[in-house]
Amino acid sequence: MLLSCVAGALGEYLKSHGDDVSGQEIRAMVPVNLRPMEQAHKLGNRFGLVPLVLLIGVENPIERVYEVRRRMAALKGSYQPLLAFSLLAVAGLLIKPAQDVMLNLFAKKTTAVMTNVPGPREKLKFCGATLEQSMFWVPQSGDVGLGVSILSYGGGVQFGVITDSTLCPEPQRIIDEFVPEFAKLSIVTLMLPWGE
Repeated sequence: MLLSCVAGALGEYLKSHGDDVSGQEIRAMVPVNLRPMEQAHKLGNRFGLVPLVLLIGVENPIERVYEVRRRMAALKGSYQPLLAFSLLAVAGLLIKPAQDVMLNLFAKKTTAVMTNVPGPREKLKFCGATLEQSMFWVPQSGDVGLGVSILSYGGGVQFGVITDSTLCPEPQRIIDEFVPEFAKLSIVTLMLPWGE
């Protein structure tokens, strides 16, 4: 749902710059967790990357949510995350120039890197103080011009955008489009028929 709102926000941002986004898509690399739930407590990362094609030109937020969900489910069930994990593991053993070549293979096939991390539902406490807000930045490399970080934490959502300043000098304008997209989705969802 949140990635769908990001797609809508990007579409609105581009429209505000005079671009026609009808029928347009962008490719975003999205990390997929490969660690089984019974090993969730272990330290370290174990993820693969999948190229999710986001519909930035679809006006109907419900249609966009279902399509993002369908595409993400298909990618998670494929071998792509495991293959990407394997390639990244091999890249870590190579010399720097070879690593750059492998990373550029990913970078040339994508416009953005996006991640949606579910954090704790309750706010954490540390030394008696409540951690009110937390944020991270999605890892980026190569010529990828857009990074989107989404973190659900303590009943809220933190949404961060980092951009290539030449391509998008005002990333705050993308962030500003996120809340209206979420509101649009909420309103349309409430208007749908309720099950019995």
